[in-house]
Amino acid sequence: MLPRDGHVHTEWSWDAPNGSMERACARAAELGVPAIAFTDHADFVTWRVSDDVAAFLRDLDATVSDGLFTPGRLDLDGYFDCIQRCRHQFPDLTVQSGVELGEPHWYAAEASAVLEAGKFDLVVAAVHSLPGVDGGFVEVSDAYLQRSPREVVREYLAEIDKLIAQWDRFDVLAHIDYAARAWPATDGPYRTSDFEDDYRSALHSLAKTDRALEVNTRLPLDPLIVTWWQQEGGSALTFGSDVHDAHFIAQGLDIASAMVAEHGFRPDPDHSGVWTLG
Repeated sequence: MLPRDGHVHTEWSWDAPNGSMERACARAAELGVPAIAFTDHADFVTWRVSDDVAAFLRDLDATVSDGLFTPGRLDLDGYFDCIQRCRHQFPDLTVQSGVELGEPHWYAAEASAVLEAGKFDLVVAAVHSLPGVDGGFVEVSDAYLQRSPREVVREYLAEIDKLIAQWDRFDVLAHIDYAARAWPATDGPYRTSDFEDDYRSALHSLAKTDRALEVNTRLPLDPLIVTWWQQEGGSALTFGSDVHDAHFIAQGLDIASAMVAEHGFRPDPDHSGVWTLG
C-alpha cells in the first residue's frame, strides 16, 4: 500500500492556481492512497526576483512590482470549508488539514497567527528563501545568481539549522534538499556527499527535537540523507509528493517508501503517515 501523501498543494496555495483539493482527493482515492494532507502555503516573505523568476510568477497570475513579489495570504476560511466538503465527499479517504509555513522563524508573529486561527492536523516547516546580497530576500533559485553554488547550499542548510533552533511549532521539516532543485547544470552534477557535514548538522538538530524528516519526492531523496538521518539519531519519516496539480498525487511515493524500508523504517500501526524505525 502507498503511504500517506503528506505534502500536497491545492487552489488555496498562491502558487497552485490550477490545483484542486477535490480533484486531488478523487485521484488519491483512485490510486488507493490511504490519507492525504493538504499543506497549502502560508508565506510571509517579500522576494527580490530576477527576470526569469518574475516571468515564472506572472505565469501563475502573480503580480510582480518593481522587481518585488509578496506571496498571497492563505484564505483560511475558504481552505477549511473545502477540507470539510472533501471529508464529506470522500468518506473512505483520510483527509487531513495542514499548512506549509515558509521561514516561520523569520516571521514568528505572522506564523503563530496562522496556527492560532485554524486547527491543523499537520504543520510542515520549510525554507525557500535566503538573504539577498543587496538586502532583502531572494528565492533559492535566484540565490544561485548571487553567489557560488556551494555557498548557496551551505547557507540553505545553515538556515534550516536556524529554523529548527528558533521555531518549535511544527511536526515535519520539508524538503531538506530543496536547494538541489535549482543547482546550476553548468556546475556539474549535484553531489549530496559534497555537503555531508552541513546535512549532518541540520539532521542532528532536527533529530534532537523528535520531529519527522520529510522524504519529498519532487526530487528523489538521496538515500545517503536517510542513512545520515539514522546515524544522527533521527527515527521518524514522512512522505510528500509536493505536487501542485492533482494529476500527480503520490508521485514517487512507491519508490521512496521502498527505499526507506530498506533502511529499516516501517509505517506506524495507527496509519498516521509517520514511518519509524523498527
